[in-house]
Amino acid sequence: MIRTYLFDSFINRAIQEGADTVVNLAAGLDARPYRLSVPSSLRWIEVDLPELLAYKEGVLRGENPKCQLERVPLDLSNRQARRELFQRIDVRAKNALIITEGLLIYLDAQDVKVLADDLSERRSFRRWVLDVASPGLLRMMQREVGAQLNAARAPLKFGPPEGPRFFEQSGWRVVEVRSTLKNAARKRRVPWWGYFFALFPDPKRPGNQPWSGICLLENARG
Repeated sequence: MIRTYLFDSFINRAIQEGADTVVNLAAGLDARPYRLSVPSSLRWIEVDLPELLAYKEGVLRGENPKCQLERVPLDLSNRQARRELFQRIDVRAKNALIITEGLLIYLDAQDVKVLADDLSERRSFRRWVLDVASPGLLRMMQREVGAQLNAARAPLKFGPPEGPRFFEQSGWRVVEVRSTLKNAARKRRVPWWGYFFALFPDPKRPGNQPWSGICLLENARG
């Protein structure tokens, strides 16, 4: 999957440049600590709902992660609890990378901003890798799968018209953005019409244009 490939690329880069801790928020069934070539000294923290992490523990029982893996059962919507977790991590980490793959699109813009604020407050939280969609793509996805997601109580919400620059108000600097479509076209993993749209330059403000990207942000407050 192109999104996974792009996330992997940013994660490997951050580790090579000195990240000593990776914090994966809403980690789900992600298995990167088992499949990526990472230093054994790396601290990798997965955060998600207790029942999901309990299921994951069972599935991966008997498998050995390649780094120091810690799982934290936590409802990330509980702001006080997550802020306490961020503080505990901050005390031990020197250079932490935050991952939120597939999480933000399910949150309201205000909730995303509050999360971004909470993360940027921590001195060791140096970088953040996330995915973001445009309002145009969000509407397209809502038409295609919105009914099913609404029925599952997981509606799509977050698609900022300003794109990755949304996070600048919370003290994050945009380091690099990689278009999902352009990279999929390079890998020949798009339908025929995708190659046509991949020819256009990335928009400065995604707005109504269907667009998504994987973003590397840097903590400007650090």
